[in-house]
Amino acid sequence: MKTLITLLTFLVGSCIFSQTTISGRVTDNKDQPIQGANVYLDGTYDGATTNTNGEFLFKTDEEGQQSLVISFLSFETKTLFEDVSKLNKLKIKLREDVETLDAVVLSAGTFEASDNSKVSVLKPLDVVTTASALGDFVGALQTLPGTSNVAEDGRLFVRGGSADETQIFIDGIRVFTPYSPTTNNIPTRGRYSPFLFDGITFSTGGYSSEFGQALSSVLLLNTIDEPVQEKTDIGIMTVGASLGNTQKWEKSSLSFNATYINLAPYLEIFEDRNDWETPYTGAQGEMVYRQRLNNGILKFYAAFDTAKFKLTQEDINLEDGLEFALNNNNFYLNTSYKGVLTDTWTLTSGLSYTFANNDIGVETSDISNTENSAHIKLKLKKRFNSRFKVSFGVEQFLTDFDETFEESTISENYGFKNNITAGFAEADIIFSKDLALKAGIRADYSSIFKQTDIAPRLALAYKVSNNGQFSLAYGNFFQNPNNDILKFEQDLNARQTTHYILNYQYVNDGRIFRAEAYRKEYDNLVKFDTEFEGFDSNFNSNGFGYAQGVDVFWRDNTSIKNLDYWISYSYLDTERDYRNFEYAAQPNFATNHNLSVVGKYWVDSWKSQIGLAYSYSSGRPYTDPNTNDFLSERTKPFNSLSFNWAYLLDQQKILYFSVNNVLGFNNVNGYQYSNTPDMNGQFDRLALKPAADQFFFVGFFWTISEDGTDNQLDNL
Repeated sequence: MKTLITLLTFLVGSCIFSQTTISGRVTDNKDQPIQGANVYLDGTYDGATTNTNGEFLFKTDEEGQQSLVISFLSFETKTLFEDVSKLNKLKIKLREDVETLDAVVLSAGTFEASDNSKVSVLKPLDVVTTASALGDFVGALQTLPGTSNVAEDGRLFVRGGSADETQIFIDGIRVFTPYSPTTNNIPTRGRYSPFLFDGITFSTGGYSSEFGQALSSVLLLNTIDEPVQEKTDIGIMTVGASLGNTQKWEKSSLSFNATYINLAPYLEIFEDRNDWETPYTGAQGEMVYRQRLNNGILKFYAAFDTAKFKLTQEDINLEDGLEFALNNNNFYLNTSYKGVLTDTWTLTSGLSYTFANNDIGVETSDISNTENSAHIKLKLKKRFNSRFKVSFGVEQFLTDFDETFEESTISENYGFKNNITAGFAEADIIFSKDLALKAGIRADYSSIFKQTDIAPRLALAYKVSNNGQFSLAYGNFFQNPNNDILKFEQDLNARQTTHYILNYQYVNDGRIFRAEAYRKEYDNLVKFDTEFEGFDSNFNSNGFGYAQGVDVFWRDNTSIKNLDYWISYSYLDTERDYRNFEYAAQPNFATNHNLSVVGKYWVDSWKSQIGLAYSYSSGRPYTDPNTNDFLSERTKPFNSLSFNWAYLLDQQKILYFSVNNVLGFNNVNGYQYSNTPDMNGQFDRLALKPAADQFFFVGFFWTISEDGTDNQLDNL
C-alpha cells in the first residue's frame, strides 16, 4: 500500500512539474500597458487575459514548438512561433490596427461624398437635395469651400483656377465634355444625372498622381456597384419629364435614366431677358450595365444627349441684339473593370470614348466643330500588408479636334490631333494609426509639344487627438491648353501649377470641421495679343500667376433634432498674367470672399423636408474703359437665397417645389461697354444680369419598387 501511494504521488508530481509557465507583458508602441488583451496557445484552451499592468501568466502541458497568439481590439494580432520553454517573461509590443475606423486619413484638399467613407462631408443625398443645386451635382459642390460663384457660367471654378482646370472622371476614366453647351450669361449644367452614382470625391488640390491633365481640381464620380432592388422612377416636371428603371439578375444588373427638357411652356409663364426664337429643348439618356465575374466587376456606362436653342440677347453694340443658335450632340462611352488577381494584387482598367458635335450660329457666322477623344487606362495595385501598398499604371489620352468657320465668302478650317502618354506610381505608407504618407510621381508625354513633364506629389497626415488631425500636401500638376487655343497654335508648353496645402480636420458624432490654407503657383500660362483667341493671334507660354487663401467648413447634423446644416467660407487672393492681360491682375471669374449656408429640416407632421441655401460672393473684377486701370473695378456683391420643399404624398410619391433667389436679389455678373465713346468721351455700359432673377420648379416623382418603400428624395 505504501508503495502504491508513493507511485501515485510521483505520477501526480510529474504531471504538475512538467507544466510550463508562459508569462510576459503586453504594451503598445508607446510602452503603455494594454489591459484585456487575449494571450493563448493556438489550437489549445491554454491562455490568459492581461491585467491592468498588461501582464499575463498561465501554465500549459504543451511541449515543443507552439504558436502564441496575442490579440486586442484596434491592434494588429501578433503570433510568436517558439518552443514553449522560451515563452517566459516576454516583452510584447502590439502595433495599432491602421485599418480601424479611427485611423488617420489623408484629407488635404479632398472632400468625400459617399455613404461608405469615414471622412464624408456630404452624402449622395446631399448632392441632389441642396436647395440651390436644382438637382445638379455641380451646383451642390459649389456650396463647398474652395469654389468661386460664377453664376452666369455654372461650371466649377476652384481656388483661383478657370473652369477648364477642373477635370471630371467616371469610375476613374476621363470625361472630356462634362457640361452641356450654352451661351453667354446662361449657366450650363453637368451632363450626368445623380441617378446612377453613389460616391463622389471632390479634390480641390493635392490629388493623387493617378490623375493628370488637371491644374486645379478633379471630380471623381463612381457608378453604383450593385443596386439594392429592381425599381422604376417616374418624374413629371414643369420643364419636362424623366424615366428611370433598374433590372437585377443573379450576377448582373442594368439601370437606365432618360430625361426630356423643353423650356417653351415655362417661358410662356415666366419670361426672361432673352428673346427666344427656339426655346431650349434637350433629351438625355444614360445607362450602366454591371456584370459580376468570379474575381471582379465589369461596368459598361453609356450616355447620349442632344440639345438645341436659338435666341437673341441684348448687346450694347448691336441695336437689334446678338443672335445666337446652337445644336449639340454628345455621346460618351465608358467601360471599366476592377478585379482581384491574387491575394495581394488587384487590377483596374478602363476605356472611354467621347464624340461631341456643335453647330453654332452667331449673327452671320456659322461654326461647326467635332471632337473625338479617348482615354485608355491600366492600373495595378500591390498590397504588401496593411501598412504598405504600391500602385502604378499607364494611360493614354487621344484627341482629334476639327472646326470649320464660315462667314459670307470666308471659309476656314482649324484643328489639331494630340496624344498624351502617361505613367504614374504611388506608395501608401501607414506608419501607425496616427501617421500616414502618400508619395507619388507622374510623367506625361505630349506628342503635340514633343515634351515630357515630370510631376512629383506628396501627402502626409498626422493624428493629434482622437478626433482631430493635420494633413500636408505638395505636388506639381500639368495640363495642356484647351481646344480654343490648340486649334490655332501648337507651339506651346503644358501649363503648370504647384500646390502647397495645410489642412486640419475634426470629426466627432455627426459634426465635422475643416480648415485649410493653400498656395498655388502658376507657370506657362497662355498669352495672346488680340481681344480673343484667333487665327491672327500671336501666342506664347509666358504667362504666370498665383492663388492663395483659406477654406473653412463646418457641418452639424446631431445638435438639433431633424436639422442638418453646413457652413462654408473661402478667402481667395489671386492674380495672374495670362490671355491678353496687360499685367498681372485678379481675373474676372475670381471672388475674394465666398460664403454658403445650407440647411435641411425634416418635419414629421408634414411628411416634408424643407431646405434653404444662401450664397454670398464679394464683387468680381471688371475693366471700365472710362478709367485707365485694368480690372480695377468691382461689381456689387452677389446674394441669393434658395428654397425647396419635398412633400411625401405617400412613401413612394413626392411633390417637390423649389425657387432660386426667392428674395429676388438684383444680381449683376459684370458689364459690357460700348465700342465707341459718346460725344462726351464716355463709354456707355450695359449691366450683364442673369437671364431671370428667379427660377421656379415643380415636380412630381413616383417610384415603383419591390419593397414599396424606396422614393426619389435622393434624386431631387
